[in-house]
Amino acid sequence: MHRRSRSHLTFSLLLAALTSATANARADQSPPPQPATAPAAQQAQPLIPAAATATAGSQPAPPTALAAAVKQDAPAGQEIFSDDWWGKARPVIELHGYFRTRAELLHNFSLGRHGSSFQGTDPQNLWPVPLDQSYTQVTSGAPAHDVGICGTSAPTPNQLCGDKTESGANVRLRFDPEIHISDNLRVLSEIDALDNLVLGSTPDAYATQPAATATGYKSAGYNPYAPVGFFSTTQGAPTAGVNASTNSIAVKRVWGEYVTPLGQLRFGRMPGQWGLGMVENAGDGIDSDYQTTLDRIMFVTGIKSIDLYFGGAWDFVSTGPTNSTPFDVYGGQPANVCNLCNVSEWAAFVAHKTNPEMQRLMLSRGDLVLNGGVYAKFRTQNIDVTQGQTAQTVDVNGASNGLEPRQAWALTPDVWVQAVWRKLRVEAELASMYGQIGYLSLNQDVGHPVDVRQFGLATQTEYRAVDDKLDLKFGFGWASGDPWANTQGQGALNPPSSGLQSEFNTYGPISTFRFHPDYRVDLIFFRHILSRVEGAYYFRPSVDYDFLRHADGEKLGGGAAIIWSRATDFVQTPGHKRDLGVELDLQLYYQSKDGSLNDDPSKIGGFYAMLQYGVFFPLGGLDYLPGQVTVPAFDASTSTAQTIRLFLGIAY
Repeated sequence: MHRRSRSHLTFSLLLAALTSATANARADQSPPPQPATAPAAQQAQPLIPAAATATAGSQPAPPTALAAAVKQDAPAGQEIFSDDWWGKARPVIELHGYFRTRAELLHNFSLGRHGSSFQGTDPQNLWPVPLDQSYTQVTSGAPAHDVGICGTSAPTPNQLCGDKTESGANVRLRFDPEIHISDNLRVLSEIDALDNLVLGSTPDAYATQPAATATGYKSAGYNPYAPVGFFSTTQGAPTAGVNASTNSIAVKRVWGEYVTPLGQLRFGRMPGQWGLGMVENAGDGIDSDYQTTLDRIMFVTGIKSIDLYFGGAWDFVSTGPTNSTPFDVYGGQPANVCNLCNVSEWAAFVAHKTNPEMQRLMLSRGDLVLNGGVYAKFRTQNIDVTQGQTAQTVDVNGASNGLEPRQAWALTPDVWVQAVWRKLRVEAELASMYGQIGYLSLNQDVGHPVDVRQFGLATQTEYRAVDDKLDLKFGFGWASGDPWANTQGQGALNPPSSGLQSEFNTYGPISTFRFHPDYRVDLIFFRHILSRVEGAYYFRPSVDYDFLRHADGEKLGGGAAIIWSRATDFVQTPGHKRDLGVELDLQLYYQSKDGSLNDDPSKIGGFYAMLQYGVFFPLGGLDYLPGQVTVPAFDASTSTAQTIRLFLGIAY
């Protein structure tokens, strides 16, 4: 799938501090992969106004040479020196991001299985049956789920409704503002407006108010001119608790970066990215929905002469309960009231990434380029809020103030390797999680430690030909499964409602590995039905071809992919068979001219459109087990799922 490969700004500023690189470095240089990266579509531009940069072709002084004069385009005798440089510098704001609209039709994503996690009749937690679809449960004596309000019969329609299709369209406007204070200091952020807002979801006939029951909200019925949806005349801005569950503007990330003579310091809420994105994925693609966002203090340095980079970070994963109240909007500073509840995490990495210019030179000479690195995280937690509660709902009047022991720790090493030769790229990421959770309140044997043993592997092989118009790829991914997950019927490919697959037994560890949900390999099964690759492996050959391609970035092309998915441990599947399904995905794409963003063919800039079609053929692993279907003459066979997607976007 052609998605926007957002150019994360990682070590460009660091290299400037270490090597006196020119301030107008090319924007399309690929950064070395690392745990935290800057927003997409951002470039290593000078951090001081253009009028204050060095003349073209000159080598500006490194930002760390504070004792040297900083030459600028100024008349003779008016040069600015380091002593008064801060008095002359002026912040510069750069704005990047995108706007997108996506329309999607989802047909029969429940695969013909009757029941869902919503109705509690399908323990596999697969796709819910649509609300307007009537169906019969597979167990004798179970009530039928009849939606008998369709048709035109008088006085009240009483025909059964039947519709296996769900559809919708949504929008998002993303801002990635950068405040460049100087050539070594800046603030970056990410802000979404109308984030995945479903078109038509906030009409003037719809408003909510708190309900007396535990369901949360009920209709407010506030508009006598639009008492029902049929009389809606306009759309309102989404407001949490009024007409939507979220607000119209969401600030996703804010962090600062400061380059010192020794390296770069980063602090705040920032994106995380490593390797192929199997575990940590910044989710900055123009078609992305999920992200890795880290509350982190990080330091990055390196040895430029050998293209070696390394760093460490302190992550604030979870602080547990705080004393924050709604009145904090008037001032005040909330604090963590349970330090022993903190999930503390420390991270470190070392990576070798060849300079992009040198890599292009080496490839042109037919040399082999090798890149790679190791990234590891270690986290611990002593106690926690009682399982099933949150830091906001903890019962301080309950037993032990609503807390329980956790005694958990985990080590997550992640290895990334890349080999590039001429037009061939082979890349892989291998990760594991090794740890233990000392206490789970829902464990049958309370106090019995539960081990964590998870492993995952993702590989990509790519070959480009015909002047890079033809793109041949083969992808493979493997996520460890849980052979004990189906003990007492509590396990599945998807996690149960409690979220932990092996907590109800003491037979084995929690071992179902899950890819990051933004690591996309298909359109239906892993993307929607499971929401990610988990407890399964897949084979994915694909081909894309640009029928029309210009140097200014304009292109028109199409592609196809076949994905064969299988379960790692067959007992996790509904049908206790490994084969899950085969999916065929097709697409057409078009990108307009936009030279500044399209100087790298792998990126998306300007106007971008995409039309996709996918069909998924379920296999034996998604069938019912013998004896589960007790309704006479009931057709328990699964059926195909299909999707059509239209994507329209503008990247800037």
